[in-house]
Amino acid sequence: MKTQLAAIALTALAVVNSAYADGNKQLVSASEVKWEQLNPARGDKSPQAGTLWGDRKGTVATGFLVKFVDGFSSPPHIHNVSYRGVVISGLIHNDDPDAAKMWMPAGSFWTQPQGEIHITAAKGATNVAFIEIEQGPYLVTPVAEAFDNGERPVNVDAANLVWLDAANSKQLTQATDAQLAFLWGKPQSEQLYGALLKLPTGFSGEIRSQGTEFRAVVIQGAMQYQTDATATKNLAAGSYFSSNGAAVHPFSSATTQESIIYVRTNAQFDVVSEK
Repeated sequence: MKTQLAAIALTALAVVNSAYADGNKQLVSASEVKWEQLNPARGDKSPQAGTLWGDRKGTVATGFLVKFVDGFSSPPHIHNVSYRGVVISGLIHNDDPDAAKMWMPAGSFWTQPQGEIHITAAKGATNVAFIEIEQGPYLVTPVAEAFDNGERPVNVDAANLVWLDAANSKQLTQATDAQLAFLWGKPQSEQLYGALLKLPTGFSGEIRSQGTEFRAVVIQGAMQYQTDATATKNLAAGSYFSSNGAAVHPFSSATTQESIIYVRTNAQFDVVSEK
């Protein structure tokens, strides 16, 4: 495997541009995401949504991208389900309608409890966020239906994330140049949890997942995912890869920008550097 990974760094391999699925693995590049209106009731004023997994109109757990135009600001509203979000590009504000603007840059994390009145705003040439829900459907409902479910919202600017290195995280003991920031859940249990994985420029190696569920979304940077011995698939920001059960995800990252990957899983995963 190390010989193959080294070949990625030294040789220009063919890039696979179509959707890829191999056994328990799935890859979706950002260019393959199909966009539609997130809230059709708002017509052209609606943000655009692109599903990565699940079905936000159904009842299953779902991950999807949301795209906002520059200057977008929603009216006060609530959702029937709680959600988590990570900013991929641009600046996002999500808070109480009367709150001062807290513009969260790429890599920031927030949560929105169901039933709580809030607004969402965006500014920047390109504004994209990743959203996930544990159960659908994902609906926008009037403020008259607001309620308190006991949860409290969280807004964490990217600058305030706590990053762990190999000395402080057993996931990284074989990748001393990687870092990990836990966002939610209990990583030491067999329950779902979420984290951000930061990889240096030019990283070459693999993620070895053990969970019955492993989902990863590229938040920053670009990756060349090795689909077989002679081909890779380009995964830019907004792309997605996953597996069910034990799996190895071999890849290399861009040499011009560090990569950040959102990971959602229910078991240990290891990051192994080829170097």
